[in-house]
Amino acid sequence: MAPNSSAPTGVLLETDEEVPTIPHIGEVKKPEKYKLRLVWRNIILFAYLHIAALYGFVLMFTSARIYTSLWGFLLYQLGGLGITAGAHRLWAHRSYKAKWQLRLLLTTFNTLAFQDAVVDWARDHRVHHKFSETDADPHNATRGFFFAHIGWLMCKKHPDVREKGKGIDLSDLTDDPILRYQKKFYLLFMPIICFVIPTMVPMYLWDETFMNAFCINLFRYTFTLNATWLVNSAAHMLGHKPYDRFINPSECLSVAVLAMGEGWHNYHHTFPWDYKTSELGKYSTNFTTAFIDFMARIGWAYELKTVPEELIKKRVLRTGDGTHELWGWGDSDQTKEEKEDALITHKKTY
Repeated sequence: MAPNSSAPTGVLLETDEEVPTIPHIGEVKKPEKYKLRLVWRNIILFAYLHIAALYGFVLMFTSARIYTSLWGFLLYQLGGLGITAGAHRLWAHRSYKAKWQLRLLLTTFNTLAFQDAVVDWARDHRVHHKFSETDADPHNATRGFFFAHIGWLMCKKHPDVREKGKGIDLSDLTDDPILRYQKKFYLLFMPIICFVIPTMVPMYLWDETFMNAFCINLFRYTFTLNATWLVNSAAHMLGHKPYDRFINPSECLSVAVLAMGEGWHNYHHTFPWDYKTSELGKYSTNFTTAFIDFMARIGWAYELKTVPEELIKKRVLRTGDGTHELWGWGDSDQTKEEKEDALITHKKTY
């Protein structure tokens, strides 16, 4: 995902008229001739962000205080959780449930990450899983590394993406008052949470200069963006495929480290409703799972869905053909066997 804008471009912040919520997926009629249409506003914005981020990276080692760098690292972790534990695992895939306290916390973290409101992020991600590696996939990896990484945000969406997006059911998200509130006031809260507060804290608490605080925060923000984008690009091209060799998503250790556990992508596309997004039990390569497990211990997260070992073995032996794509728990394509065999832990207590 990427930065928002106040006017619809076909890339970001679509209006309800452009992407209505209809629980029906219609047939896609491909245009006779599709011409790539660049969005220069986004191209210029991304160029500025990366130049400023590079400058911020230099300032971290030349003039900034160590506290400012540590502050940036902390915000990277919190913003990352807003994407991984929040927009991705909780809301896009419904792989676990959360009480209102955790939902509010993750919504705040998600706003800090500035990758669109949760409803918009989850919609695109559900489309990605349902129609992975086709023209209806927003960041179709078969169009190359650059397109899957950032190029898809520099041009208008393929008509198939819009058409299929109309049929994705988002009622579970729009029924959540916290998410409705975030989407309604996103352009008000986002600049304050993502840019103003992160810049002011170092300036007023340990007398950091504005240039250092501002540019290092831009580095933090841009680094988070690229870590997320690597899941769309590198994790769809590099690595091995122990669960399904017929699909592009792969197991990528480096992406898992940078994206807080989201790089075990062959497993994730095989079992998208597993809250761990991986079979691994080591928290060192899946910090997001550690966070969710902690929240489950204190009762804020519950009904954590995961895959028992026997079901994993069955899938590894069978391997599948790559045509059965799910976006999360309860999807119409999910088999009865998967629902019955799933292991759900930390049942809600009152």
